[in-house]
This record gives sequence, structure tokens and C-alpha cells, in this order.
Amino acid sequence: MESDFSLSDKAYEQLEYMILLEELKGGAMYSEKQLSERLNMGRTPIREALQRLAWEQMVVIHPRRGIQIPEVSVESQLKLLEVRRPIEAECVRLAAQRVTEDQKGEMKVLADGIVSCARNHDDLAFLNYLRDIHALLVKSARNDFFIKAMRPLQGLSRRFWFLNKEPDTDHPANLHAEIMRKISEGNVDGAVQASNNLIDYLVQNAKGTLIH
Repeated sequence: MESDFSLSDKAYEQLEYMILLEELKGGAMYSEKQLSERLNMGRTPIREALQRLAWEQMVVIHPRRGIQIPEVSVESQLKLLEVRRPIEAECVRLAAQRVTEDQKGEMKVLADGIVSCARNHDDLAFLNYLRDIHALLVKSARNDFFIKAMRPLQGLSRRFWFLNKEPDTDHPANLHAEIMRKISEGNVDGAVQASNNLIDYLVQNAKGTLIH
């Protein structure tokens, strides 16, 4: 039998997918009962997953009313990226200095994997790699405060990008892969530059939605 903790993780992952893939629509309201039935899980893991998503600002919990999926906007994405840029650059800098040999191996695998799934147009696999890259980045910096600072920033910007991404994801895949490779090489300046290149791309992506 799976523990509530593992079920909570599974519920969190599936709910995030449903938000990113717009199976749960921005602006819409849902009940715990509806989500429990859709995921075929009990209320406890659903509630725990929703608390995590609320902390990351992926959902808004309205007591006695339900769970709302927030709308996304270009303005909020650009403001978020202003904050994400310096925090992620510092996280990347420390990661390049503190990364372990095992983590270097993981980063090389993730770099190759995200490029491969972009080439194969596998959006679900791309999301999995993106989440794993973000998680390994903060883990390799070896500072728990980065986890608290980065997860909402990465999650929200990931959501905006996925809703507004171009069909060809080779370029963003290569940008993420370059960060992993530079960190695994211990190249501090190169890793920070790669991080800034990624944020530059995300800013351009957000501004580009105004044109379209």
C-alpha cells in the first residue's frame, strides 16, 4: 500500500500536469471532491498536494468555495523573471562550485534527455526533464533557502512558458542543457551566462505573446 506521502507527491505531479496542459482551466473553480474523483485518489493526498501548489501560487484555495486556477499574464511573467534572474544566477554560481561527482553525471543525463525529447516533440517528457533540471539545480547549490525561493518562480514561469511556447522547443531545450553542462564542468562564469541566456529567452518569449 502506498503511503499518504507518496500519494501526495503523485497527486501534486498530476495536478501540475493538468494545470500546465490546461486540463484545469485558468480562472475556473474546482472542488476537492471533483479533483479527488478525476485523479481517483482520497481527499488527504489531494489536500496536501493543493497546499503545496497554493504555496507555489499555482492554485488559490478559497475556503468553503473551492480551488481556483489563477490566470496568467505577460505582466506577471515579466515581473517574475526580474526576480528570478538574480536569484537563479546566484543559485547556478553556487551549484557550479558545490556540485558533486554524482550530480555531474545526473546533469549530463538530463542535458542529453531534454534535448532528445525536444527533438522528438514529446511535451510530457519535456516537462518531466524540466522539473528534474530545476530540482537538481537547487539541490546542487546545497542551500535549502534556494528551494523555498526558486520553486514558486520556476513553477509559475514554467506554466506561462508552456502555455505560450512555440512548437519547436529545440532552442529552450538547448538553453537548459547548457546550464547543466556548464555546472557539471564547474565553469562558474559559463553557467551564470547560460542562466542569463535562458532568462533573456523567457523575457523575449513573454514579450512575443503581446505581438501574437
